[in-house]
Amino acid sequence: MSDSAPSLEPPHTEAPPHEKSGRLRLAIGAGAIAAAIAGFVLWHGEGGEAAEAHASGPKPVRTVAVTASPFQPSRTYVGTLQPWLSANVGPQLISAYIDTVLVRPGAAVKRGDVLATLDCRDANAANQSVASSARAIAARQRALASESSRVQSLLAGKFVSPMEAEKAAAASASEAGELEAMKAKLSHSTLEVNDCILRAPFDGEVATRVMDPGGFARPGLTIVSVVDRSTVRFTAEVPEVDFPIVKPGSEVRISVSSTKQAVRGIISRRAPAADPSTRTVHFEVDLAGSERAIPVGTTGEAHLDVGAPEPATLIPLAAANVRGTKAAVFVVEGDVAHPVTVKIKGQVAGNLFVEPSLAAGARVVTEGRSLLTDGDHVSVQAEAPTDSKEHHP
Repeated sequence: MSDSAPSLEPPHTEAPPHEKSGRLRLAIGAGAIAAAIAGFVLWHGEGGEAAEAHASGPKPVRTVAVTASPFQPSRTYVGTLQPWLSANVGPQLISAYIDTVLVRPGAAVKRGDVLATLDCRDANAANQSVASSARAIAARQRALASESSRVQSLLAGKFVSPMEAEKAAAASASEAGELEAMKAKLSHSTLEVNDCILRAPFDGEVATRVMDPGGFARPGLTIVSVVDRSTVRFTAEVPEVDFPIVKPGSEVRISVSSTKQAVRGIISRRAPAADPSTRTVHFEVDLAGSERAIPVGTTGEAHLDVGAPEPATLIPLAAANVRGTKAAVFVVEGDVAHPVTVKIKGQVAGNLFVEPSLAAGARVVTEGRSLLTDGDHVSVQAEAPTDSKEHHP
């Protein structure tokens, strides 16, 4: 019997070789991942520091020096250029087929010139019938009047009774009444016949030709229209609050949209009352001596100066962020940009007129302002100053 006690621990066995190699690969992989993470953290810290260093550098911008320029308050009204006279020519009393149309648009006509004719053979026949009836009634009336005169002379000698004399006088008066009625009918028939020949109501030009020979015309339809452009009228409606601005005698500048003309005129007339539905006031400007160079029925704009010029500063529209009646700009002082908000007085073309609290000569940012905040350092590339003469309202 052995003196030593039996051991309770399991016998020690060595791991197989393939398990040792697997543990070694796992340790190497974990070390590589840790090294990669450490390298990424180090690189990111260096990149952030570089980006921060870059952001803290001056930001490139373009600036322009603003200029002082007086601002003239004005009003602009859109209106229509109308002819001095205008007429739609067509039949007013008779319905008939069109026989001839002698003019086309652009033709110059004189008052009384024939523009078109209608096929009025039926109206002519009816007129001749009425004329014949009127002549027959006139003949009977003369006979009855003569007879009544003779009866009256016989009544003085008591050769006829008073009743016979009264009958003769009544017959003569009745025939005279029928004659007057027939003359009125003849007058109406003559008007219908005259309505078959359509003439120019005034000197002017043919504006439109609506119907051609063979068409059926009835009262109220237009065959041709005539306009007189010897004087062109600019007409417009303005809000009631602008009633004092459009007083007669005020000078206006009118831009003709169709021909790109710019003409000056004087307000000739103004309505004494506003339109009850729109609360607008009508005014007109006579443009005489235009030599028929302005097409009528086209659009025009009237520009009126209001009050005296006001001091202002002119800045490019590209330099401002406009919100309502205010403009936000960045002003560069030295190499530092600061935001400034100014009140807008008006806009002309691509420029803003702002209050003179933004002093002339100040440099405002035109490019790169979207990246700026207050106090940013900038590197300036200047532009030419704004030309106030070219953009004066």
